[in-house]
Amino acid sequence: MLTDGALRMLVLLHFHTLGFSPVQLAYLFVLYEIAGVVTNLSAGWIAARFGLTSTLYAGLSLQVVALLALTQLDPAWSIAASVAFVMAVQGASGVAKDLAKMSSKSAVKLLAPKGQGGLFRWVALLTGSKNAVKGLGFFLGAALLGLAGFTASVLGMAILLAAILLAVIWRMPPGLPTGRKDAKFKEVFSKNRDINWLSFARLFLFGARDVWFVVGIPIYFYAVLSDGTEAGNRMAFFLIGGFMAIWIILYGAVQASAPKLMRAADRSTGQLIRAASRWAMALVTVPALLAGLTALADAPAPWLTATVVAGLLLFGAIFAVNSALHSYLILALTNDDRVTMDVGFYYMSNAAGRLLGSVLSGASYQIGGLPMCLATAAGLLVISAFGAARLGQR
Repeated sequence: MLTDGALRMLVLLHFHTLGFSPVQLAYLFVLYEIAGVVTNLSAGWIAARFGLTSTLYAGLSLQVVALLALTQLDPAWSIAASVAFVMAVQGASGVAKDLAKMSSKSAVKLLAPKGQGGLFRWVALLTGSKNAVKGLGFFLGAALLGLAGFTASVLGMAILLAAILLAVIWRMPPGLPTGRKDAKFKEVFSKNRDINWLSFARLFLFGARDVWFVVGIPIYFYAVLSDGTEAGNRMAFFLIGGFMAIWIILYGAVQASAPKLMRAADRSTGQLIRAASRWAMALVTVPALLAGLTALADAPAPWLTATVVAGLLLFGAIFAVNSALHSYLILALTNDDRVTMDVGFYYMSNAAGRLLGSVLSGASYQIGGLPMCLATAAGLLVISAFGAARLGQR
């Protein structure tokens, strides 16, 4: 997750400085998200067939290969060739990340203690720490770009991740499922109504985040913070990376605290299901208000930037509770013998939401700037709340 977050910032900021438009920047992440959709849909079956450790090792190995491939990017290539190459490498990176994530999340269902909110605590802790590390990666990527340059940064991350892979192989504990040969791919598609509605809600929840997160906010902040000089660009990189890192880290911290915030130990699964739509609707108000404020403002100003930052941090806190609640519910609603299948299907929806958000982020910013990105986010959240409201109904 550290290299995944760092790579996103490296690619986004590096190609923005080369003159790529918001839509072209969004294209760089499209194959990454498409790969996530395909990978998560099939990874559940692969893990059920070949075991969880196999998918984890494959994910880490593929990320090392993707990072090494990115070092071969030639500045002399045309924009079309550069976009195609980076899209392919980002696609491989998307496969790698989702193989590793699906393996880790599925293992929690099998290893977490039963009763007294134990599953929710473990899910929240794993998800929160994962996002905190990814947030550190956002800052690391922006800082490395300013200090060491693109190629040296990517090569250093490849070496670090290779060392982590060797350590994981060496210290992997026994006991995780080794797979069953009779697993059928068609089993990936769940017949559980609640899992399907939860996946629907997840899709639009993450679409609502990425519609401003992927392209809109980084490019908006770059326009506000950089004066166009090399020193100004470097300072903008640090500030943008710092904000993205703080947002993800705080998001992860709130996720880890979600069981306490929601008093999960004293509430039934049914009560937590009913809370999902209320938390989604609470989130709608934040981007809606920010969209109105930024649309009415005549021009960027320090007070407006500070308000946007504060509003997006509030968005992150409420979003974190929504995300943690979803991550708990997918494991609570599935069975041990279907966990990799249902988790894979659920994270396929997660990746589809990021894909939707990535495409809409570039397009929305190109059409109407940051206000359009935020207004689109509010609309997607209304749809997510509708899906969450369908949970538990028969």
